[in-house]
This record gives sequence, C-alpha cells and structure tokens, in this order.
Amino acid sequence: MNSKTAILIFANSAKKEASLKPFLSSKDIFETLNAQTLRIVKKAGLPYFLYSEKQQTGQTFGERFTNAIQSVYDKGFDTVITIGNDTPHLTTNHILKTVEKLQKHDIVLGPSTDGGFYLMGIKKSHFNVETFLKLPWNTSKLNRSITKLKASKKLNITFLEVLTDLDKASDIKLIVDSYRALPISIKELLNVFASTEKKIVSKPTFFVENFILQQQFNKGSPALLLL
Repeated sequence: MNSKTAILIFANSAKKEASLKPFLSSKDIFETLNAQTLRIVKKAGLPYFLYSEKQQTGQTFGERFTNAIQSVYDKGFDTVITIGNDTPHLTTNHILKTVEKLQKHDIVLGPSTDGGFYLMGIKKSHFNVETFLKLPWNTSKLNRSITKLKASKKLNITFLEVLTDLDKASDIKLIVDSYRALPISIKELLNVFASTEKKIVSKPTFFVENFILQQQFNKGSPALLLL
C-alpha cells in the first residue's frame, strides 16, 4: 500500500447533518453512517484524517473542502482519497480500487446519482486551489464542469460505479430498493424510517404537510466531491 496516500473523511457530525438534512431519524441514521464510514476506512489500511465541522475552515463548502485537502497534502502526503459519510453503499473495496486506479490515472471519481461525487482520489501534482474554488459546488452543473475540466486540462480521469447519496428523505427508498447489499445496522434504520413514513402519509393532511416541510435541507453533502 502506498504510504504517501491518505484518506480524508470530510463529514459533519451526526448532529450537524441532522440540522442540514432534517428528515425523520436523520441524527440516528448519520450516527450509524459515521461509524460505518470509519470501519470501512480502517479496513483499507491507509492513514486517514477526519474533518468534521469542528476541523473545517472557510466560509463556503468549496473553501472548506479545498482547505481540508490542502491540509492533508501539507502533512506530507502525495495523494488524497476523499469521501463523505452519506453513501450507505460505499465499501472498503471502492477505496482499494481507487488506490489501484490512481497508479495509472490522475484523478478517480465516484459519481453519485444526484450529479455529484461520493469519492475522489487526486494526486497533489494535479490539485489546483484556484480551480477547485471556481467549481460549481453543490449544483447540478458540477458533472458538466468536470467534463470540461478533463478536456481543457488534459487530465486522465477514470470513474467508479455510480452510487446514491443520502441527502433527502426520498433517497432512502432508492437506497433500500437497490440490489446492492447494505450493512445490517444501516438497513434496519432505513427500513424503520420507510415504515414510519408510510404511517405519516396515512394521517391527516396537516401532518403530511408538516412532514414534507421537514424534508427541506441545505445541500452541503461531502459526497459532492469533484474535480
């Protein structure tokens, strides 16, 4: 394993995630996801650094994310693989595949179904702070911007499989209904949410409207890691 490669877990605490994504039981779900993320990272056998809202610096998501990556390079690493905490189907194998692909590619991206990315592996030689800060973070234009960047910078980019991030309540059904296996602890929590949601829908309209309002959130997912 390359000792010059480190993993950056760019992920908020469960309490913070629950405030940004206030769907039912979101705090419990993200507590479980945070624990699961640490488990899969430790199994990869690489040095890792966790940057929650307490370690992040900067006013915008782009600034906080860029600063976090730069700080890992400043610790002496040549390559950073960055992930979030909101991709239930993420496994250690995705990280190990990224390490392998980075031997022949400049950048490795794990695209998510919402147009962002749940994983990014990038070498220090291809990391440009100004370019990063100009990218349309947390927007639907992100994927298109990366494609243009690939062509203009002549970067050798490769992709992992597409996975679904857990950003809003409706994502839970997509994740649970997927053919991919889920850790038991996560699957049980998501199934409880799905069951509770059905009961809420059957209640009077004002309960339904209140529940829908709770689904609104600020799209600040660390899974939108792109380049």
